[in-house]
Amino acid sequence: MIDNKTAPYAALILRVALGIMFLAHSLYLKVFVFTMPGTVGFFESLGLPGVVAYLTVIAEIVGGVALILGIQTRLVAVALLPVLLGATWVHAGNGWLFTAEGGGWEYPVFLIAAAVVQALLGDGAHAVKLPLGLQRKTATAR
Repeated sequence: MIDNKTAPYAALILRVALGIMFLAHSLYLKVFVFTMPGTVGFFESLGLPGVVAYLTVIAEIVGGVALILGIQTRLVAVALLPVLLGATWVHAGNGWLFTAEGGGWEYPVFLIAAAVVQALLGDGAHAVKLPLGLQRKTATAR
């Protein structure tokens, strides 16, 4: 049974935690620790075009901020799934533990599950609401 009084706060906590994680992995890790040239080099070493590194960082930053603020949470959580699937692909050959050399696959897979749960839950408490003209039109049965 879902507790309708606390569920919005659970969604809020999950939303903010996911947003912070995306910002930590984009700004802190990819931009400041590895640097963008290092991140581009890593992506290229995987056989991906260097531009994918920039697109990934942008998606993680924009998505992370949108999640923290609660802007279009369901859409953002789903839109970030390809990033998480890519991370799973990168780490899949390294085994189970993320602390293993090269990192394991369980952390990105857990984040996929968390993003799917967030998409199912929606915004939660204290989300930024867009003006009526910018909100997605939804059919309501009354």
